[in-house]
Amino acid sequence: MNAKRLQRIFISDCEGPISKNDNAFELATYFIPDGDKFFALVSKYDDVLADVVKKPGYKAGDTLRLILPFLKAYGATNERIREYSAEHILLVPSAKETLKFVKDVMPSFIVSTSYEQYIAALCELTNFPFENVYCTRLDLDKYRIDAKETRRLKEISEEICAMPMIEIPENAKSVHDFSERDQETIRRLDEVFWKEIPRMKSGRMIEEVNPVGGYEKANAVQDIVKRLDSGLHSVMYVGDSITDVQSFQLVRENRGLTVSFNGNNYAVREAEIAVLSDNTIVTSILAEVFNHYGREGVLEMVREWSYSGLKRYCSQILQRQILQLYPKTLPKVEIITSANKERLMKESTAFRKTIRGEAVGGLG
Repeated sequence: MNAKRLQRIFISDCEGPISKNDNAFELATYFIPDGDKFFALVSKYDDVLADVVKKPGYKAGDTLRLILPFLKAYGATNERIREYSAEHILLVPSAKETLKFVKDVMPSFIVSTSYEQYIAALCELTNFPFENVYCTRLDLDKYRIDAKETRRLKEISEEICAMPMIEIPENAKSVHDFSERDQETIRRLDEVFWKEIPRMKSGRMIEEVNPVGGYEKANAVQDIVKRLDSGLHSVMYVGDSITDVQSFQLVRENRGLTVSFNGNNYAVREAEIAVLSDNTIVTSILAEVFNHYGREGVLEMVREWSYSGLKRYCSQILQRQILQLYPKTLPKVEIITSANKERLMKESTAFRKTIRGEAVGGLG
C-alpha cells in the first residue's frame, strides 16, 4: 500500500474519548442537593427533546443551559466552577500522550459540549492548545437573580428530584409513545423550562448560553475544515454520545472516518468503527494509520484487527506500547455493520459504564 501524504485532520470530543468526566453532571452533583438525580432526569429530558420530539432550535447537549439557573441558585460562580473542574479532571489512561501524538502528526482539535472552565483546565493539564478547542462559553457571573427567585429555583429543583426517571421506549417517535407517567413528567418539565423559567431573570441563561452539542458540533467541524482549506473526507472524528450524532453523520456522509470510543447507543448507531478500550492507545493507532493511509487504510486494518496486522500498519513505537498494555488480547475494535450493530450497542454501553461509572456511563 502506497502512503498518501494528504493533510488529515483529527477531531475529538472530550468527555469520553479523552477524559472520564461528565463535568456538568459532576457540577450538578456538587452544587445542587440530590444533583445526581436532578441531572440524570434533565439529561434524559434532553434526549427526549433532541432525539424523539426534535424540538425546533433545541439540540443534544442543551442540558448544559437548562441546569444553569439551578447552579446559580445554589452558589456556583465562574471561579468555583473553574476550581472544582481543575481539581477533578480524570483522564482516560494515555490521553495526554495521545493528544501530544496526534497534534504532532496532523492538525488536531477538540470539539466539546463542556463548559470552557473545564476545557481550559484540561488543556492546561494536557498541554493542548486552547485555541484549537470549540466548547460552551459561559460567564455565569454576569447574571443576577434575587432571593425570591433563588428560593423558587430551589423549590423547582426539589420537585424535579422527586420526579420518576423517564424511560424512552425503543423506536419512540413522539411523546405519545411514552407511558402516561412519563408523558406527565415531560409536560411538567416543558412548563418549567419553556414557560416558568423564561419569565424569570435567570431565563436569560437558557436563552443566551449556546452549548456546543448536536448541530453546533457539526458546525464546528465544518469551520475547522474551512479554516484549514480542506475537505470533510480528510477528517477523523472521535465521539461517544448523542451530542456527536450530527458530526458523525456529516463526516461519514462525506467519506471521512467516524469512531465511537466507548460510545453509547447513539454513538454506535451513527459511527463506522466501534472501539471498546480502557486506554487511548487505540485512538493513537487509528490516527496514525488514518494520517498515512486514510479512511480505507484504517478500515483494512480494522477488518483484520490483530497483532500481525498492527505490524504492517503502525509504527514500532505504537506496536511496543500496545504490546506492553495488552500482551495477550487486544481491545475490541470493529467495523459497525447492520449485522453487529445491536450487539455492539449493548457491549459498548456496558463497557462504557465500567470505565466511567454507572451514573455517568448511563447518560445520553
